[in-house]
Amino acid sequence: MLNDSDLIAKADRLYLGLPSPTAGVGPTGAHPCQGVYVTPKGKKPKTAFIASHYNSDFTEHYMGPHLAAHGYGFLGWNTRFRGAEDKFLLEQAVLDIGAGMRWLREEAGVETIVLLGNSGGGSLMAAYQAEAISPSLGDLLTGPGLDALHTLPKGDLYISFNAHQGRPQVLTSYLDPSVVDEWDPVPTDESLNPFNPDNGPSYSEEFITRYRKAQRDRNQRITDWAKAELKRLNAAGIPDRLFPLYRSWADLRFMDGSLDPSDRETPMCYFGDPETANRTAPGLGRANTLKTWLSMWSLETSKCQGGEQLATFNMPCLVVQGSSDLGVFPSDAEQIFENIGSEDKELQMIKGSHYFNGGPDERKDVAALVSDWVAKRQ
Repeated sequence: MLNDSDLIAKADRLYLGLPSPTAGVGPTGAHPCQGVYVTPKGKKPKTAFIASHYNSDFTEHYMGPHLAAHGYGFLGWNTRFRGAEDKFLLEQAVLDIGAGMRWLREEAGVETIVLLGNSGGGSLMAAYQAEAISPSLGDLLTGPGLDALHTLPKGDLYISFNAHQGRPQVLTSYLDPSVVDEWDPVPTDESLNPFNPDNGPSYSEEFITRYRKAQRDRNQRITDWAKAELKRLNAAGIPDRLFPLYRSWADLRFMDGSLDPSDRETPMCYFGDPETANRTAPGLGRANTLKTWLSMWSLETSKCQGGEQLATFNMPCLVVQGSSDLGVFPSDAEQIFENIGSEDKELQMIKGSHYFNGGPDERKDVAALVSDWVAKRQ
C-alpha cells in the first residue's frame, strides 16, 4: 500500500510565488501568495483543485499527492495571511486566491477548477466564489484591487471538506461565555462555566439554551466594543490596534458526546482536553486587530459566513464530513448542505477524522470518493 511519502515521490511538485493586485514582492524577496502545485508525474491535467485557508499553511496539503494519483492537479495555496490571522481582511484574501485561480487558468492550462474548502477554508473558498459571482466588497478596495475584484475567475465545482459553517459561527460555538472580563482570563461566571460539574455534562436543555445565547452575546459585546474603539482610534489618527481573545475552546459538544452525536471521542478538542485547552494561549482567534474581528469573527459584520455565500451557488457541490471529527459536527455538514443553492449537490457522511489521518485508508478512501464525484462532472 502506498503511503503519503510514496505518493509524493510519484508526483511532480512546482513551487509558486505570485504577487497580488494589492501586494507585491516584499523587501526580503517573498511573494504575498505562495503555493505548491502537485500533478501526476510528466502530465498537465485539465482538472485541478485549489485549497486555501484563513491562516493555516496549505502549500503541502495532504490531499495533493492523493488526488494527483487520480490524475488531477492540486494547488495548495496560501494568501498573505498565512500565519498572520490577526491581520486577516477578507477583501485582500479573495484577491490573493484570485491570483492562484488565474495562474491555474492562464499558465497551467486548467479547464475545470475545483474549489476545495477544507476546515476553516470551507467558508473562505465559499466567500471567494460568492465574490466571483457577485462582488460585494468593492467599497473596501480601489484601483487595481477593485478591478481585480470584478474579474475574479469562478470555480467550476465546490467541495466542502470537514468544513465549519463560517468563521463567526465556529468561533461563537467555541467561545466560553462564562468570561467576565475580556482583559482578564481568570474571572468566571460559574453559572455559565461549562467545566463546573454542577452544570454538566450532561447539560440540561435550559443550560444549553442559556449557554448558546450567552455565547452570541459575548460575540456581540466584542463587536460593539471593536466598532466603538475603531471609531475612537480613527478620530485620533490611529488606524487600528491589537487585542487578545481568551478562552475559546468551550463548545459543549467537546464535553458531551450526546450533543450532535458522532464517532468522536469526548471530552476532547483539537488541542486535547478542552478544559486545559480553554485555559491556554493557542485558542481560536487568540489575537486580532479591530478590523480583523469585524472582517472575520463578528456575527454581525463578517462576510466569512458560509450560509449567505453558499446560497448564491449554482455549480455542482459535494459536502464531505468525517464521522470522528473533533470540532466539526454532523449538524454543520447538514446545515452547509442545506445552505447550498445548487440543484446538483450531494452530502457524504463517511468514516474519518478532521484531516482524515485517523487510519491507514482514510485519505485513500476519501480521495477515491472525491475523484469519482469530480470525474462524473467534468
